[in-house]
Amino acid sequence: MRTKSLKKNKINVITLGCSKNVYDSEVLMGQLKASGKDVTHEAPAHDEGNIIVINTCGFIDNAKEESVNMILNYVDKKEQGIVDKVFVTGCLSERYKPDLVREIPNVDQYFGTTELPLLLKALGADYKHELLGERLTTTPKNYAYLKIAEGCDRPCSFCAIPLMRGKHISQPIEKLVKEAEGLARNGVKELILIAQDLTYYGLDLYKKRNLAELLENLAKVEGIEWIRLHYAFPSGFPMDVLELMKREPKICNYIDIPLQHISDNILKSMRRGTTQEKTTRLLKEFREAVPGMAIRTTLIVGYPGETEEDFQILKKWVEEMRFERLGCFTYSHEENTHAYLLEDDVPAEVKQQRANEIMEIQSQISWDLNQEKIGQTFRCIIDRKEGSHFVGRTEFDSPDVDNEVLIDASITYLKTGEFVNIKITDATEFDLYGIPADMAEN
Repeated sequence: MRTKSLKKNKINVITLGCSKNVYDSEVLMGQLKASGKDVTHEAPAHDEGNIIVINTCGFIDNAKEESVNMILNYVDKKEQGIVDKVFVTGCLSERYKPDLVREIPNVDQYFGTTELPLLLKALGADYKHELLGERLTTTPKNYAYLKIAEGCDRPCSFCAIPLMRGKHISQPIEKLVKEAEGLARNGVKELILIAQDLTYYGLDLYKKRNLAELLENLAKVEGIEWIRLHYAFPSGFPMDVLELMKREPKICNYIDIPLQHISDNILKSMRRGTTQEKTTRLLKEFREAVPGMAIRTTLIVGYPGETEEDFQILKKWVEEMRFERLGCFTYSHEENTHAYLLEDDVPAEVKQQRANEIMEIQSQISWDLNQEKIGQTFRCIIDRKEGSHFVGRTEFDSPDVDNEVLIDASITYLKTGEFVNIKITDATEFDLYGIPADMAEN
């Protein structure tokens, strides 16, 4: 038996999955730090510490596989004596805890999505209520996620999120403003609002859809210059948000609205509570209310019962709508969801082929839209320097998923985390190239 080292415990938090998980990891690390713990996020192997916390994703097949592989990897390291303890939290753990305990018993403890105080206790820390909103951010210092609600009340047939995250619970406006003020003090200039469904915000607390009021209050926070909206639901969208977007310069002319499909047959089976006609009308209203806004959406192909005809309807619609940003997933058959009762009847290769066709159309649309930007000047935030380029974004782009603006670092120096006006000189399908506007004038 190996002897335990006398070195001081160091906790390494590993985050898998979506931005909501990133947020949860940041809260966990903020709590650990406040208890005087040595904590790090995704440290390199030579310095990763002896206690590992894996914040897992349980959403779709690929994500679940990644989470399980990560757990197995660290259990193996534990057996080799490289790390001392492995704790698992997050959505996979919430959803499959009994199975995981049975299949991978060598994990020290499993925790669900709402068991932060218990996880802290296991790590030798106390949960501090007074740390409201204080977190160790893992994103570049200029932007941070702000989770305005947890859980979801929507009945979508394909989605297991309500199983893992529970019912929709909004965070009070004053709490979120306080959190935003704390982030701004630390140099954050861009807030990315996240929830399973932004449009539902406030219904439980204020008995009305209250996203616009929240945005008005966040826009008053000194130091915050951009507020970005992620994950809105297409039915019941609060239209007063658009009016505010138009008049309040801090709210980016950008919205992420996952539409999933457009064929009425599939929408009905998905239990989305909308139709092709209603969705098309909504997007038209978006564009009329805020000309030039960027609409991001995600689609699912290969859903049970999706015929060639359904797919052609979707394809044609994608061509017509000319989304500024679009991602496409193949359907994942998730147990304990309503769609699990249906036969997963679209072969894997057909699903993949359909996803490729949609992304091919989107690449062309994105190319055309980007070409139109050549010669224009945009206010960009500089996120980082990578290789020989500074990498920035316009207000129409979210980090990690959207277009980037690349500026040649050999001709100019730009400070990361600062805003700068960039004139676009060239463009590809998913990237823009530019030079500082003041250089372009000379």
